[in-house]
Amino acid sequence: MAEGKKLWGGRFSTPIDPLLEKLNRSIDLDKRLYKEDIQGSKMYAESLKVIGMLTDYECKQIIKGLDKVKEEWDSDKFDIKSSDEDIHTANERRLKELIGEPATKLHVGRSRNDQVITDMKLWMRSSITELSSNLRSLVKTLVTRADREIDVKMPGYTHLQRAQPVRWSHYLLSYAWTLKNDHDSITNLLDKLGASPLGSGALAGNPFPIDREALAHKLGFNSVTKNSMQAVGDRDFCAEFLFYSSMIGIHLSRLAEDLILYSTKEFGFVTISESHSTGSSLMPQKRNPDSLELIRGIGGSLTGQVAILHNNRFDIS
Repeated sequence: MAEGKKLWGGRFSTPIDPLLEKLNRSIDLDKRLYKEDIQGSKMYAESLKVIGMLTDYECKQIIKGLDKVKEEWDSDKFDIKSSDEDIHTANERRLKELIGEPATKLHVGRSRNDQVITDMKLWMRSSITELSSNLRSLVKTLVTRADREIDVKMPGYTHLQRAQPVRWSHYLLSYAWTLKNDHDSITNLLDKLGASPLGSGALAGNPFPIDREALAHKLGFNSVTKNSMQAVGDRDFCAEFLFYSSMIGIHLSRLAEDLILYSTKEFGFVTISESHSTGSSLMPQKRNPDSLELIRGIGGSLTGQVAILHNNRFDIS
């Protein structure tokens, strides 16, 4: 794509260096935001129509075209071009291929700065909702098993040495409470994701009278951000999400490690079902708890992501 065709290339007369093009490309990562980017674009088109920047026909064409773009992503048929820097560029490029000139009006008054932060908040709200649902299911399972097996006794350990006798249910509920606290922490983050940054522009606001409040509510937000510069630069919620996610990973890793240990012949407290185990090509008598071993590795990788974010000074745009 020639520089004049890029979202940011209006004043450039020479092509971008291929090495910089490759370095600047984020589509392989942020393509996961395609649904949120399309959702925000559709609502933004409606807002442009309200203030007369789009005709009713143009708005309908844009929305119809964006629905087609989403269908291509959903069916894994979207053709990513080498010139697609990011999900915003890719979607608008494809939209113009589908509907022509009306697509060029969609970006009026909007910046990729407020687009990306809006997309990230929408994606994270959805992800937290899914994650909290999974945590509730796991806590419910632990509580159910604790109630069913309340009379089972086991040794309680400190320093991997037998310390005091405890109930198996007491052990299970220790993790149920830990994961319940994780659930509360991650869902409390939803409050910080309740303000829509769309309409903040690059950093100094939208030059057109977009109704940000109406736009926010259409996208499922409760309010709008109050300072445009703060809004487009905010990545604190990403750091918090990664931290809480890493804690969940660490707690699941601890539980998995315990169950791996307790399933060995030396302990023999639990048996991992065959449907969640693998075997050995050399030693047919073995039943390997690979499902738990994979879970055990989650904590380290998530903690590593937190460290990467910190080292990059929270610059993940």
